[in-house]
Amino acid sequence: MRAASTILGVPIDNVTRDEVVEQVSAWLAQEPERLHQIVTTNPEFLVEARRNTRFRAVLKAADLATADGVGVLIAARILGRPLKARVTGVELVEALAAQSDPALRLFLLGAGPGIAEQAASALRRRFPSTSIAGVWEGSPGIADLPEILRRIREAKATILLVAYGAPKQDIWIDEQHESLAECGIVVALGVGGTFDFLAGAVPRAPRFIRRIGLEWLYRLVRQPWRWRRQLALPLFVLLVLRQRLRPNHVDHQEHAW
Repeated sequence: MRAASTILGVPIDNVTRDEVVEQVSAWLAQEPERLHQIVTTNPEFLVEARRNTRFRAVLKAADLATADGVGVLIAARILGRPLKARVTGVELVEALAAQSDPALRLFLLGAGPGIAEQAASALRRRFPSTSIAGVWEGSPGIADLPEILRRIREAKATILLVAYGAPKQDIWIDEQHESLAECGIVVALGVGGTFDFLAGAVPRAPRFIRRIGLEWLYRLVRQPWRWRRQLALPLFVLLVLRQRLRPNHVDHQEHAW
């Protein structure tokens, strides 16, 4: 299950949410000895990856990359390699929590004070059969690493959800790849603000707004401080159009735009 579309040099897999969950189950059953990294790629990721070579390498090396954002779906269509579905971090975490597979044991790491615990409680209420092995705020700082690994190992977790924000969370997973695998983690993914949504600290856009692709605008209205991040969107559009017009052009990060 490899890339069906390459956007700004980064591969995106042509998968639905259910297919991702099936792949996770297959990894747990067939390749439990190594860690598999999932990235949920949105337009901001792709713009950031142009200047951040470390992040770009992580995105390209991920075992599976989903399209998290309507903008990614539109870009793939413009480039002639359409993708089947948008798969967001929130939807993927909910789908994993809904599974009754005893091998699927979640560990929630990161987010603000108390948020991960609230998110875990919300998941347990909604999905009584879910197995949440552990929860800890932690931090990506090196000082917290021994405690993080100890908690994960003792919890016997197999799925690690990291909410440190991108690109920090995804780079952290890649850097701790071997250590996390030694602790028993089979699948790790960065989930950004997912815990905030699950905990109710940040409300999600109504379903119809998400369906028409305007969740970004809803979040901007409720969180005006996000305006700087949204500046990546016009640049993303220009870069995708340039790729469409110059499909054989190799887009290096050192280009001015």
